[in-house]
Amino acid sequence: MTDEKQIISHLYQDIENGQWVIQTNDEHQKGVAELAAEFSGKFGLHTWGYVLGMLHDKGKERNAFQQYIRRVNGLPIEDCRHYQEHNHAFVGGILAIDLLGKNVLNLMANQIISHHTGLHDYVDAENILEGSLPLEVNSENIGIDTGLLLEELRNSPFSKHGVGMEHFHHLSRMLFSCLVDADRLDTERFMNVESWRKRGSASTLSDLLPKLESFLYKLQSGADDTDVNRIRRKVSERCCKTSSGGRGFYSLTVPTGGGKTLSSLLWAMKHAVHHSMRRIIIAIPYTSIIVQTAGVLKSIFGEENVLEHHSGFNPEEIIDEEVREKAILAAENWDYPIIVTTNVQLFESMFSNRPSVCRKLHNIVDSVIILDEVQTLPTDFLQPIVDAMKAYHKLFGVSFLFTTASQPVLSGTIEGTNPNAEIDGIEHVDEIIPEDYALHDRLRRVNLVIDNVGKTYDEMAAELTKHDKVLCIVNTRKDAKELYDRLPDEGVKMHLSRMMCPAHISRAISRIKALLENGSQPVVRVIATQLVEAGVDIDFPIVFRQEAGLDSVLQAAGRCNREGKHAMGQTFVFSLSAQNRIPFGSIAAANNARLNLSADSDWFAPSVMTEYFKQLYSRKNTFDEKNINHYLYKPEELCFEKASELFRLIDDDGMNLIVNWENSFELVEKLKETGCSYSLMKQLAQFTVNIHRSDFNKLKESGAVDEIVEGVYVAPDKAQYDDSTGLSLENHWAEEILTI
Repeated sequence: MTDEKQIISHLYQDIENGQWVIQTNDEHQKGVAELAAEFSGKFGLHTWGYVLGMLHDKGKERNAFQQYIRRVNGLPIEDCRHYQEHNHAFVGGILAIDLLGKNVLNLMANQIISHHTGLHDYVDAENILEGSLPLEVNSENIGIDTGLLLEELRNSPFSKHGVGMEHFHHLSRMLFSCLVDADRLDTERFMNVESWRKRGSASTLSDLLPKLESFLYKLQSGADDTDVNRIRRKVSERCCKTSSGGRGFYSLTVPTGGGKTLSSLLWAMKHAVHHSMRRIIIAIPYTSIIVQTAGVLKSIFGEENVLEHHSGFNPEEIIDEEVREKAILAAENWDYPIIVTTNVQLFESMFSNRPSVCRKLHNIVDSVIILDEVQTLPTDFLQPIVDAMKAYHKLFGVSFLFTTASQPVLSGTIEGTNPNAEIDGIEHVDEIIPEDYALHDRLRRVNLVIDNVGKTYDEMAAELTKHDKVLCIVNTRKDAKELYDRLPDEGVKMHLSRMMCPAHISRAISRIKALLENGSQPVVRVIATQLVEAGVDIDFPIVFRQEAGLDSVLQAAGRCNREGKHAMGQTFVFSLSAQNRIPFGSIAAANNARLNLSADSDWFAPSVMTEYFKQLYSRKNTFDEKNINHYLYKPEELCFEKASELFRLIDDDGMNLIVNWENSFELVEKLKETGCSYSLMKQLAQFTVNIHRSDFNKLKESGAVDEIVEGVYVAPDKAQYDDSTGLSLENHWAEEILTI
């Protein structure tokens, strides 16, 4: 039996002896305080983390909470009349304001009142904090040294580097992260010690660097002495030489085939070890590249040292049980030496207000972030993204490495059409590869031919049919389907678009690679959307690219003569304007920026790419389409929830639909029987297609869609999904009725 005088924070019943094991509130708050102080100490605010921990659960001293926790665990209580009014987080927030004043609303109080619900907008936070302290809460002898707190803040990077107040919300969110993770970890340490012991990795980056160096040595010593391999070695050597530079912003501009992936990792690891940094985070725009990159890294460092965190990865598929459990735990807070994730996951976390998402942020402190294919950063969010990178560098000691074959302009003043939309970019970005390396010339394997005369679908299909092995990349799913249908049924013709589910796309890409590598099929023609444009390792002698921005065109050219098997590959840029299929939206702006460049430009030259991005930016009316900075600029009026809601790098208007392909409906039946689970939904994600809400509604109205559990939809008819082109947006039953 428990002592009625004990202030309980957590408890469980020992399965062996039936005795209740209690963690008192004092024990929990002390444990959280020590962990939060360790985390916040990494950016100079040790005491702030400690005080957050000591105050966050003061509300559990309320009689109502103690009645509640005893009641739900089946323990006797004195009075059950008020046990439902057991909210506790608001108490520590009120106490923080009473002790330190309203200036700590978003340095301490908001974090405390929000540690279960998510950071509040300032109006909601103020309303919560208008309450009074419950009489039974002990507000004396808390031992908070306000002078020490203020001195620590004055000596922190926030004050030392003269960081603008526009970065205050990142500091606020980082303190929130420290508290949330510390709270979850201390609770886990008490409630589930086995999980607690499995967290983290025993390896440091210093331990892992020799593995990378050994791998590269074997790779280079076994490679043929070709021009390409000599260039790759030179790039790698240059990365070694520059890795000891100060923490800051760097770029590695290397054309396709120059060994960018491994060289960038070598630079990042040596830079991190030199500065005693804790982890490397590789952020990639496309899941196809993530899977490829993560596979390489796991083969070098071991699966136990590389966390793959994105929607397409299911850790349940890891064979080793201990590694599997560690990966699931690490996805919660990124406590691994090497993280491979998406740009969306990284930047949306930086602007989130949710505890489960923000929990990982403090583990970004003292990291090297590699932003792969950095040219894909959405210009509509460029202002808050650039501001976030500057804040994470100045406040949290992060170094950024931008890697691409098409380096955008991120430094200096970035100007749009609206003078009020100018961005104060990154002060200085160090380019690792000197201009005199002239890699765009030395690695040139493709001739680029641009034809602005409009074509029809039939004309383009006829042009593609002239080539036996050809890849054609178009801007939309509709264009892909129309061109695919017009190709003759000879040899192998294949379609790739997001109308196909991820499992189908993966299988199709593997088949294309195999056909090209073994040469068993003389005719291989592929029509694809931009999903193959970056990072997908396919190699065609001829590539066609529908008109788009120069960065997209060069990415498409990277799928042409990729391995240098031909003297020179050919990439053709074409227009479908004769079919009234002209670019729209962001693709139109990018295409117009390309069209405004000189027709005799050396399209592969870095200077031309710089001019292209200036042209592209000059067409922007704003670099903060959702006005994120408006909600986060004033420290006393921060709107965390609103900003989190608006900062969505991918338009959330689509609807996910599970298709009937291969064994997907075995999983659907399991879902019906057992309900949703993390593992099952991860598996089903491989059989899901995202479509516009309007298309979804049409299919639903026609009876082609069923809701199997709340919010989960399937297209049960196998005929609705084509083995070649994926999901059909037409109800085939309706078409058959019309035919009859």
